Amino acid sequence: MNAYTLLPFIVLIAAMFLMTRSAKKKQQQAADMRNQMQPGSGVRTIGGMYATVKEVNEDTVLLDAGPGVDLLFAKNAIGAVLSDDEYNRIVHGIEHDLKSDTGLVPDDASSLTETDETDGSADAAAASDDKIDLGKKDAAETGADDQPKKTDGDSDAK
Repeated sequence: MNAYTLLPFIVLIAAMFLMTRSAKKKQQQAADMRNQMQPGSGVRTIGGMYATVKEVNEDTVLLDAGPGVDLLFAKNAIGAVLSDDEYNRIVHGIEHDLKSDTGLVPDDASSLTETDETDGSADAAAASDDKIDLGKKDAAETGADDQPKKTDGDSDAK
């Protein structure tokens, strides 16, 4: 056998090794994350439910999903352990530091339309009652008695 016939097999074995290595790495990270759970931690299950950890056993976790609702889950069913700030933001809608976000979005649209002009010309233009020509003519200008002309196929019947 020469080296060229063995090359595809070597590449295939190397690819399989790399794929299993990354899968094992992800499994190890998930196991470490699940081992960090403590009572009082906020978690998200793989089904998308958010709850608070009430009790951690070897293979199971008791979750508090609401007042009087305790659920028993397998540890493998925990998708993510959330930080306190992230859990409160998602579940309760509580922002931890609202002062750092001020000034990003105005409370009302009036601050978006304000100008820095102090001479009052913008106020005078807004207060004037002049009509703006939009290209349409009033009925008085065109004459109310003008009727559209009929073509061959038109009739008066309605």
